[in-house]
Amino acid sequence: MAFRVDERATDFQEIDRYDGGVGWIAHPDEQMERASHALEVDGGLWLVDPVDADGLDEFLAELGPVAGVVVVLDRHKRDAASIANRHGVPVYLPRWFEGVSEEIDAPVARFTDEISDTGIRAYTLVDNRFWQEAALYDPTDDTLVVPESVGTAEYFLAGNERLGVHPMRRLSPPQESLGGFEPDRILVGHGTGITDYVTSTLEHALSGARRRAPRLYAKAIWNLL
Repeated sequence: MAFRVDERATDFQEIDRYDGGVGWIAHPDEQMERASHALEVDGGLWLVDPVDADGLDEFLAELGPVAGVVVVLDRHKRDAASIANRHGVPVYLPRWFEGVSEEIDAPVARFTDEISDTGIRAYTLVDNRFWQEAALYDPTDDTLVVPESVGTAEYFLAGNERLGVHPMRRLSPPQESLGGFEPDRILVGHGTGITDYVTSTLEHALSGARRRAPRLYAKAIWNLL
C-alpha cells in the first residue's frame, strides 16, 4: 500500500457523519488514511485539511456552501489551495504558523484562538521548527479535531488501542494539551473518528503511549528476529 497518492481521487469514502458535519477519506486504500472534515457552522462549511476527490463539490453542496478552508498541521496543505480557489474562499492558518503560507497558492487568512467568528476554538499542540499543529474544538457539539498527534490509522495504534498517539510523539505524548478535553467525538487527520467512550479512549491513548509500541513497528521488529 502506498503512503502517498498525489493524483485526484476518482472515488472517496464518507466517514464521521453527524449533525454538525461529515468527513471523507479520498483514497481509502492508502495506508495513511488521510481524512478530511467539513464542520457546519450557521449553514456554512469549514473544511479542515481537505484532500480533493471527484464529486466532492456535489457531496458538500448537499450540506451547504463552503465558507472557508482550514489547515491545522503545517504538513497538511494537501489540496487546500485548489479547493479554496474553486469555492472563492481563503485558506485559514493559525497566526503562529511559519513557512506555510508561502506554499499555498490561494488567499490566506490568519486566526489566533478562534476561526473567524465561528466559535470554533484553536489550541496549540506543537510549535517548533519541525512540527506545527493546532487542535480545533467546537463547544456547541463538543467536537475535537486533532490532525496528527493522535489518529486511528493502523500505524498509530498499539496493543488494544482504538486511538493512538503518533509514533513520533509517543515519548512525549500530548497529555497536557489534550488531556483536559472531554469531547463527544474526536475527528482525526488519519483514519475514522471516535464517537463512543470518547473521553476514556483518549485517556487510554495518552496515558499508555510511552509503554506501548505501535503494531506496525512491533511487526517490523518481529520480522527482523
